[in-house]
This record gives sequence, structure tokens and C-alpha cells, in this order.
Amino acid sequence: MERPSMLEQGRAGSRRVWQAIERKFRRPQVRISFDIDDTLACQADHAAAEDSKLPAFVHRWLGEPLRSGTRSLIRDLRRQGCSIWIYTSSGRTPSYIRRWLMLYGIRVDGVVNSDRHQQVLAVNGLANAPSKLPSAFDIDLHVDDSEGVRLEGVNHGFRVVVVCPKDEGWAQKVLDAAVDVQARLASQQPHRYEMPARRRAQALPVS
Repeated sequence: MERPSMLEQGRAGSRRVWQAIERKFRRPQVRISFDIDDTLACQADHAAAEDSKLPAFVHRWLGEPLRSGTRSLIRDLRRQGCSIWIYTSSGRTPSYIRRWLMLYGIRVDGVVNSDRHQQVLAVNGLANAPSKLPSAFDIDLHVDDSEGVRLEGVNHGFRVVVVCPKDEGWAQKVLDAAVDVQARLASQQPHRYEMPARRRAQALPVS
């Protein structure tokens, strides 16, 4: 039997590399949403605000203080391959929310406000739905300050991590919850989701 030439072996190797790259980019991102009031936008006596290079009057006109640690948290979640959404029960418009966060250099992939929430629930005939339903928007983890929303998640099958306005360790709490969700999805659907780097490192044998 004729052995494949070096050129054919090289081409086969290249195909395998490109197939691996394509699988990597086809993997769906874990979608994480954030509440705004008392989660990302906190009162001054509850949480420190992010610094900004823009004058204070610009923020008073275009937005509101952003909770300290938000920028680095979003950056870390992006590095983990997460998609970032906002899910608020307020009437803030998507354009306002996007503009407000862009003042701090934060881009979001999607926004759900009270209007969109009601529209989607009505289309799906969900009359007695909870105040928030992240699963209706393919959101894997929702970050909120409300214990009531967490209980709704227990009853309706969506994951919520609760962070208090005065919790200085809130960002790490969100990161840990995101890793847990990623690991669970990767174990349940390994062909679709990738195990987070932290869990892969923990699984390596100690030499």
C-alpha cells in the first residue's frame, strides 16, 4: 500500500488545524446579563463608582455612575468567552443604556428592558411570567441584587447570582458563577461548549 507523501500529510494536517479553528469559533458563547439598579448603578453611599476621564457634567447629562469594578469584570468575562447583556425591568431605552456604558468603554451584545421583556412574553403567550425571564433570551446567567429574582429563577429554571450593592467582592462572585455555568454547559454539551481554562487547569494531573 502506497504511503501518503509529505505534501499530502501536510495538507491533511492543515485541514485538521482549520477544522479545529472552525469548531472553536462556532462554539456558542455563554450569555451573561446584568441588572442595572443597585447592581451596576449603585447609590454613592452603597458602592464606589468607576473613574472616568470625561468631565462629571457629561456623565450627569448622558448617564449615571457605574459601579466600581465593572470594567475589569466585563473585560475578564470577555476573556472567558462570555457574551454580555443588560436585562433591566426599568424603562431605560437600549440606546441610552448602550451610550451610558460606552462612556466607560463597555460594549454590550444585547439589551432587554421592560418593553422588550413584555413583548417577548406576549409573543410566547406567557401571561403569568416572572418579573424577569432570562431563559427566554437564551441567557445562561443573570446578575441581580434581588433575592426575589433569584427565587423566581429557582421556580422557573434560570440561574441567578445575587450581588448586594455593598458587597466589595461582587466581581469575583460573578466570575466564579460564570465559571460554574461554563463548566456545567461544557460537561453537558462538550461538542458545543468549551471547558473554562480554570477548570481545565484544575483537571491537569500534578506531576
